[in-house]
Amino acid sequence: MKHGGHQVSIRQLMETSGVRFGTSGARGLAVEMTDEVCFAFTTAFLQAIAATSGSVALAIDLRPSSPGIAAACAAAIRCAGLEVDYCGAVPTPALAYYAQVKGIPAIMVTGSHIPFDRNGIKFYGISGEISKSDENHISAAVVHLPDDDLVTDLPGVNPGARQCYIDRYLRFFPERCLAGMKLGFYEHSSVARDLLRDILERLGASVISLGRTNEFVPIDTEAVSEADAQRARDWAGLYGFDAIISTDGDADRPLVGDEFGQWLRGDVAGILSAQCLGAQAVATTVSCNTAVELCGTFGQVIRTRIGSPYVIEAMEAQVKAGGRKIVGFEPNGGFLVGSSFEKDGRTLEPLLTRDAVLPILCLLSMARENGIALSGLALGLPPRFTASDRLQNFPTETSHRLLSGLAASPAAINDLLNGVCGPSTGLDQTDGLRVFFSGDEIVHFRPSGNAPELRCYAESGTQERARELVREGLLRFRLLAERTGVKPVI
Repeated sequence: MKHGGHQVSIRQLMETSGVRFGTSGARGLAVEMTDEVCFAFTTAFLQAIAATSGSVALAIDLRPSSPGIAAACAAAIRCAGLEVDYCGAVPTPALAYYAQVKGIPAIMVTGSHIPFDRNGIKFYGISGEISKSDENHISAAVVHLPDDDLVTDLPGVNPGARQCYIDRYLRFFPERCLAGMKLGFYEHSSVARDLLRDILERLGASVISLGRTNEFVPIDTEAVSEADAQRARDWAGLYGFDAIISTDGDADRPLVGDEFGQWLRGDVAGILSAQCLGAQAVATTVSCNTAVELCGTFGQVIRTRIGSPYVIEAMEAQVKAGGRKIVGFEPNGGFLVGSSFEKDGRTLEPLLTRDAVLPILCLLSMARENGIALSGLALGLPPRFTASDRLQNFPTETSHRLLSGLAASPAAINDLLNGVCGPSTGLDQTDGLRVFFSGDEIVHFRPSGNAPELRCYAESGTQERARELVREGLLRFRLLAERTGVKPVI
């Protein structure tokens, strides 16, 4: 380690670069994630968890900016006197599980589902995904940076994380439980595209590759584009699949489509996966489909703010209080396991980070075991339907300002959706502004924690009505911004 260097405030770096913590990890524009920024964030993380010896697992997604960011993270790891255990391009949950098994911290370079021009870093302590408290410690840190050597060559890839993750599922799901299933795999630029195919085929499925590309595609499982929706329907009609599956970029959020090419909503996939595992308690976000309570399957449902750290916090609190068989999920489909599960003598260990592979396998095996088409899985749930979309390039400050005004005025809320919904009957400000209307309808506005976007979630008694509420909600919100003289687009 060289002498010299200078002190850097993480909080000041966040202000100057725009790289800051959102709902999951530190994220920003790729061009602003400079060597200095990434080295500093990594150093602050290692200080926050008091890592002074041993190794740190490091991995990347397939974004072109990810290797460069990883090189700066690796330099910071080595500067701290630690070894770099480089796992290459693997899913975020694969890295997290490997680190959990090895009892070491981990750093994942990924922008997950956010647009191509952005990227991010997710941090994992020895006990798993860092908490919001850990994020606050990192944000408040002042770190020492050397004057040079802010990047280093990445070492050779350790395949251990990939194999450890594959083994997790092959141990739990029965041999050839997917035999006879014909699956389409929309691979795009998912970091799981080879690994997940390996798992599916080893469980007996026949897998056909769809839409593979070397250019990064930012798939948002919570706001599937119309192009991807139509693409799935076309593939289903052309090939006659039993199901179509996919993930977002770092494979911590799934997409599962039925035999007609209709993508299942992530919260429906979460409820069904929890039922498949026999969960007794569920932690989920405030924006999740109310069918999780109405189905009557779970003894306890805990609602949280949006973001996996909050879901994890709720699960950990339940486990400490003696709770058993608890899972968590988000409307984006990311599924978390808070305690061990046993089924037919097979054990599934906890994994306190979002995962795409487990819900995919749960849904496929559930359909196969019950001898029904994938479209039939949700028929046993209460008829509650959700939809979501977003206004992109919509400044966060604008969203907060307008939502504050709406929250302070029931008349303004009713005026906003006049002619679309009945009168409002209640508000929930756990995260954003969730408005309940007569007729058991919900419209929920929330600024994204990862990008300058305004998200809108809606719930109603039919799928088309939920989509209509989202379309009208976003249109009216944009018009509100224009009427009030707030510039809505950056």
